[in-house]
Amino acid sequence: MNMKNIVLSAFLALGTLSLMAAESQQQPEVGKAAPDFSLTTGDGSQVSLKDYRGKWVVLYFYPKDFTSGCTMEAHNFQRDLAKYESADAVILGVSVDTAQSHKDFCAKEGLNFKLLADPDAKVSTEYGSVMDYKGSKLAARNTFIINPKGEVAKVYTGVKPAEHSEQVLKDLDELKKS
Repeated sequence: MNMKNIVLSAFLALGTLSLMAAESQQQPEVGKAAPDFSLTTGDGSQVSLKDYRGKWVVLYFYPKDFTSGCTMEAHNFQRDLAKYESADAVILGVSVDTAQSHKDFCAKEGLNFKLLADPDAKVSTEYGSVMDYKGSKLAARNTFIINPKGEVAKVYTGVKPAEHSEQVLKDLDELKKS
């Protein structure tokens, strides 16, 4: 098996595990308060969900920095960043990677939104977005739109990275109308 097939197999396995993990866990319910948290960013500062009251928040969980699906998803959020900003929404990405890994990932990939380090998977677990992979915990690929009052407005589980940002923008537009 060549390296390309090995990487593809690993990527597909992660996606399958993510789907299985997402289905077996309980995510916060739409209409309920989003669990608050405080996590470290790639620049070493602390970010809490409550810091963003009054704004829409796209809180997305992803398995690992520097992997193909996670890089694609991050690039798509970055591509659409101006659209999120004009919708008065912020993007926050969460994985179990370290703050230093996030700093390196943002620098290498040109990302201008915050990635949050959840190395003990506590927040990922609170959001029903954790999976076991070869004895380690990773964040499952789930996303939550949180309204300006701090309530969960939309939940996505088992996200497909390629078209996700576009779908979130469409749903955000609809949610803002209601």
